[in-house]
Amino acid sequence: MLSVTIGSMARKTAVPDSGFKVTVSPRGASRLKDGHVWVYRSDIVSADGVPAGSLVGVVDHRGQFLGSALYSSSSQIAIRLISHDPVADFPALLRQRIAEAIAYRESIIHDTNAHRVVFSEADFLPGLIVDRYNEILSIQILTQAMDTEIVREALISELTERLRPASIVERVDPRVRQLENLPPRSSGLLRGEKSSTIFTMNGVQFHFDALEGQKTGAFLDQRENYAAAAAQYAHGEALDVFCYQGGFALHLAPRCTHVTGVDSSRPALEVADQNAELNCRDIEWIEGNAFDLLKDYAASGQRYDTMVLDPPAFAKTKRDLDAAMRGYKELNLRALKMLRPGGVLVSCCCSYHVSQADFIGVLADAARDVRRTLRLAEVRGQSKDHPMLLNIPETSYLKCVIAIVTN
Repeated sequence: MLSVTIGSMARKTAVPDSGFKVTVSPRGASRLKDGHVWVYRSDIVSADGVPAGSLVGVVDHRGQFLGSALYSSSSQIAIRLISHDPVADFPALLRQRIAEAIAYRESIIHDTNAHRVVFSEADFLPGLIVDRYNEILSIQILTQAMDTEIVREALISELTERLRPASIVERVDPRVRQLENLPPRSSGLLRGEKSSTIFTMNGVQFHFDALEGQKTGAFLDQRENYAAAAAQYAHGEALDVFCYQGGFALHLAPRCTHVTGVDSSRPALEVADQNAELNCRDIEWIEGNAFDLLKDYAASGQRYDTMVLDPPAFAKTKRDLDAAMRGYKELNLRALKMLRPGGVLVSCCCSYHVSQADFIGVLADAARDVRRTLRLAEVRGQSKDHPMLLNIPETSYLKCVIAIVTN
């Protein structure tokens, strides 16, 4: 067990060995006391002389110690709490948290050699993402503190010692580095020479190129939803929209008479086709705009027994919410027009700003508008290797609704 934990209720008057201190407003202090780990820049009262990416002690306006945090001089999220106690040795704490994250996955991961190893705040390591694809680790570093050389060294050495990967690859998000005022860096190998492999999820094999594709390379958060959709519900003719590299389509293929995958990215479809060959699956791939294709198919009377909608996040900020809701409704409305009675709709939303209740409301509105009746079979979320913390709602983002059209 961790000797220094987020959940500790202890209150100290000391600060971390770094000696740096940040004072937060009553609103910021209340947020931390309520269990969240972020304080926004608007709630920073004083951070005089604190270097970018420092480990700091956080105090309220009365000087009461609230915990140890990682400080960003640039991001709107200025404080990310890592402990309610003083931290004497952050690299040692980092190593301990990585060990705990790995141990947690060992108890819950089955039928795969690809999973998320570290999920940022959900593993008490804010600003760090680590994914495993067979013998390759793919990491993302998202904050100033995690980008320091001493932290990088501890991170790489601990992951190497614990998991013995053939290679470790860093995937860089240039936009995030710009927001954090970090120097430009290219994606590339940090350790080892291997950058491609084959990994398995639920008995299905996938090609993986660590330096290509989106995010860290694949959508591991859908792993359990892939299996659920295929195991109990999929049948007949299936259409997988926003199929990317074929995650849902490949899982549906053994259960369905014909599967078609649609995506706007030709490179993604080329990998999807390679994945189909790898698994000896006959799947039709179509390059095209999902909205246009669904509109045309619905108008022409095209019908399916199973449909999957797995679009990218339409609401990346709250400002995008209204447009996002319209987009989700249009997609689901078109799909419902195309499903035969008894058909299965697997509809996903990875926009954190769209709540589960709001997303189900969108489905209800779409069903009402096309005079179809939906029976909810399952309301699912992200796979267990992407844990959700109750006091940090941002750790819960993926919605996956499986519903049956009854008329």
